Amino acid sequence: MATHRTPAAATSRLNRPSLWDGLRQWRKQLTVPQFTVVTGLLVIASGTLLLASPLCSLESVGLWEALFTVTSAITVTGLSIIDVGTELTPLGQGVLAGLILSGGLGLMAITTFLQGFVQGRSGLRHRLDKGRSLDEFGVGGIGPTFHSILRTASWVMATGTVILFCFGFNDIEDWGQRLWASLFHCISAYNNAGFGLWSDNLVQYKGNAVVNGVIGSLIVIGGIGWRVTNELWSQRRRLGSFRRLSLHSRLVLRSTAILIGLGALGLLFTEQFAPDGVVASLNLWDKLQVTLFQSITTRTAGFNTVPLSISTLSDAGLLLLIALMFIGASPGGTGGGIKTTSFAILIGATRSTLEGRSEVVIHRRQISGELVLKAVGVTLASGLFVLLMTLLLGLGPTAGGEANAPAFSFLEKLFTCMSAFATVGLDVGVTADLNRWGQLVLMVGMFFGRLGVILLLSALYGRRPRSRVGYPREEVLI
Repeated sequence: MATHRTPAAATSRLNRPSLWDGLRQWRKQLTVPQFTVVTGLLVIASGTLLLASPLCSLESVGLWEALFTVTSAITVTGLSIIDVGTELTPLGQGVLAGLILSGGLGLMAITTFLQGFVQGRSGLRHRLDKGRSLDEFGVGGIGPTFHSILRTASWVMATGTVILFCFGFNDIEDWGQRLWASLFHCISAYNNAGFGLWSDNLVQYKGNAVVNGVIGSLIVIGGIGWRVTNELWSQRRRLGSFRRLSLHSRLVLRSTAILIGLGALGLLFTEQFAPDGVVASLNLWDKLQVTLFQSITTRTAGFNTVPLSISTLSDAGLLLLIALMFIGASPGGTGGGIKTTSFAILIGATRSTLEGRSEVVIHRRQISGELVLKAVGVTLASGLFVLLMTLLLGLGPTAGGEANAPAFSFLEKLFTCMSAFATVGLDVGVTADLNRWGQLVLMVGMFFGRLGVILLLSALYGRRPRSRVGYPREEVLI
């Protein structure tokens, strides 16, 4: 007598979850930081395959070169092991510019925006969770803010492109090439990427005031963040009173101005007295242009108008650049580093300690203990991570496999690791000569530095409820 499959068994087989259902369920369980990390890795993987194709690059650009370049672009770093102007086709340069835009306008903003469509959740709690990942300001939703960021960026980059096309890159006779050079460098500058179409970056324009002014201005505007630029625009008719601005905007603007000024004066001082300094042979006007531009670009962008190496910069100058890179740009901006506000809070905490205060007060406003702890945590974690990168870079021979490969000093390795982690992109001739282990260390550092140590730790530990347990106090000697 023939046997028949029972209805229960057939139903069980039909209800077995498919691979797609499993992925959908896994996606819904991801927190915002985890979703951001996964999306970033997927963008890098797809961008690598596209950039390595014959349509985008020459045969000299393999998967490894494409992976490093895409990682540097999506993290808006600017470190490169290829010549963008000669080894990438026009389509490849366009793809690179698109990756810079994606990373510069906020990898976290884009992935959070996408998550809003994918998961379809719009509750207040989820909007607040997304807001923390985006450095959001309010609970009005990701969409309007993201569109406002795009509009602001488009106007700024378009204005810079017109100025560079008409007055900056006049030495480029072909109008098409001049337009593309103007647009590409404005995209790279506003997003603090530092990629250039020429092998010497912007060295040939070190005496061009228009190029220095436009690129420097775009770097600053992109670095201070959308919130500050939006507040400045909304308060444009009442900017005579600096106190009308929020504390965040005042801290960002004041810290940025002080760091630019001190950086320029410091470089002018250290390199003027160096035996083979890069500014020693320049006239006064060019010295001021070079030091001011380099002070602006060091904290965020990675452009250079003078050759940078261990032989052209003094040890004091390199150490100053490392400090500026570590501080970096501002929250919500397109740069990296520990952020200017974290640095300002640490300075305020130090001042309050010296004055004997039990709370941190800046501009007659008290800073919460939670923000102070966050600033301390970000600074300490970032510093330890850069030291770990330098340690890993020093394991075994990290130079290329050639017998006469250069031996890099500790200062060169520390400078390169800081440049990668702070997503600056300045290079002293180390990156291209590293072997793949050394370049892998830099890629991991770029990815970690762009997303932020706190975000990555949140992705690692997942969503944990805040502890309600209190503990007794006890004094510790310091």
